[in-house]
Amino acid sequence: LAIHLSKTSTPSTRNGAVDSQVKSNPRNNLIYGQHHCGKGRNARGIITVRHRGGGHKRLYRKIDFRRNAKDIYGRIVTIEYDPNRNAYICLIHYGDGEKRYILHPRGAIIGDTIVSESTSTDMPLGTVIHNIEITLGNGGQLARAAVL
Repeated sequence: LAIHLSKTSTPSTRNGAVDSQVKSNPRNNLIYGQHHCGKGRNARGIITVRHRGGGHKRLYRKIDFRRNAKDIYGRIVTIEYDPNRNAYICLIHYGDGEKRYILHPRGAIIGDTIVSESTSTDMPLGTVIHNIEITLGNGGQLARAAVL
């Protein structure tokens, strides 16, 4: 990922870095509104936990943790920021025309080709592992955080 350092003009921009490949405009059919009904309130709507609330409105991105498009090649189109987790996500265009978000693997750049294989069980030494499935068919449950 190409990282650009900015010149310091205010204290808030000091030590700031911007990734040039990361986009912020998600696809409309892969996002939906996320309801935050908690914010420290109980069932009657009364605040019971202090100092919770506010924050920016966030849309939830539908991420494919199951990766059940087996043996179909896909191409990384964009790398995007996800406000609901500390990992980047990338938009994949599969060969059959389907589009999905997955967690961004370390070292993958825009234009790379990926595939989820159903038969391979052994991997070469040094392979980066992420989105680990504990029970077969449940989807990824471990290592879903950022690996940069």
